[in-house]
Amino acid sequence: MPNGFLLSRALLKFQTDFDDLIAELSAITRTPDGHLWLGSDEFVTLERLTPMGDGIYGNHKTFHLKDFINLFDDTSEIDIEGIAYSDGYLWVVGSHSFKRPNAKGKKPHKDIQRLSEIEHDPNRSLLARLPVLNGEIVPTYARDHEGDVLTAASLKQVNGQNLLLEALAEDEHLGLFLKMQLPSKDNGFDIEGIAVSGSKIFLGLRGPVLRGWAIILEIEIDDADPGVLTLKDLGEGCMYRKHFLDLNGQGIRELYMHNSDLLLLAGPTMEIEGAMQLFRLKDVLNHTSDTLWSQDSGRLEVLFDLPFIIGSDHAEGLTMVPCLGYDDGLMVIYDAPDEARRPEPRAIFADIFRFPRPADA
Repeated sequence: MPNGFLLSRALLKFQTDFDDLIAELSAITRTPDGHLWLGSDEFVTLERLTPMGDGIYGNHKTFHLKDFINLFDDTSEIDIEGIAYSDGYLWVVGSHSFKRPNAKGKKPHKDIQRLSEIEHDPNRSLLARLPVLNGEIVPTYARDHEGDVLTAASLKQVNGQNLLLEALAEDEHLGLFLKMQLPSKDNGFDIEGIAVSGSKIFLGLRGPVLRGWAIILEIEIDDADPGVLTLKDLGEGCMYRKHFLDLNGQGIRELYMHNSDLLLLAGPTMEIEGAMQLFRLKDVLNHTSDTLWSQDSGRLEVLFDLPFIIGSDHAEGLTMVPCLGYDDGLMVIYDAPDEARRPEPRAIFADIFRFPRPADA
């Protein structure tokens, strides 16, 4: 499969002294007004950048999520892994994962102890929507004169987690991973992508990957109480659907809704280093049951390979931006960016690839 055709690069300029934010970007989306919205897996904020012309995005502004929705607590990280835009809302999802502390490489006996510990940050179990108006996140606003009111809300919290994890607790494929509290970097449960169309929400899992098959969860939501969302019954008491995909043994690192298709950024699960690929799953909006898609099904296809460097440039976020006459350039941001992407301490380059047409893919 050919490498993606690099159209251009965009310079993202931040106004922060937190190097962890720029070096650990994990999610991005573009709203119709041209703003970029980004998240980092170490923070409880969203970052907004404004197009400044000549491929530069700046005028950085930070929005604290606790100002708009109820978090589980005031201290733990959300581990933001997906941001999507649909119908006036930004949607944000945390990884929902457990974590194992990394070895620090200083005192072996302490590192051995650290590798026995499993931790959980409650805020990671976050799925929320945020009204966005003129480049600002607002708690609520009336979109028209007919009573269409947009409100900030998050999925209902239950016993330190949310309704989604409660619904999955007895799932035949995923329940055991949750009961074991298997950390994300050990092929545990780990959400790393979100795409939204109306009330339908697709959540891409980096893990677990089951015998080489990656998983997308499909849910629908309803409003319950003010500021609280609930899962919609999809039929016969089922609160979610599962879609299994052959992504060459890779997990899902990001999702993007393109018309009725899903674009999937796929890469290694756990801590494995390896190449990454962009896939397209066609016609995803009308399924009524679980599905399984191989690459010879005619519905799942590889679009291109992404460049990668061992130890850096891990593609994490995907959105579409106009570029060089194309309305659908594919902007990709990277976690652990190579130093060549950091022309100055508060700025980083994102790549913009040409979206392959059917004859190109």
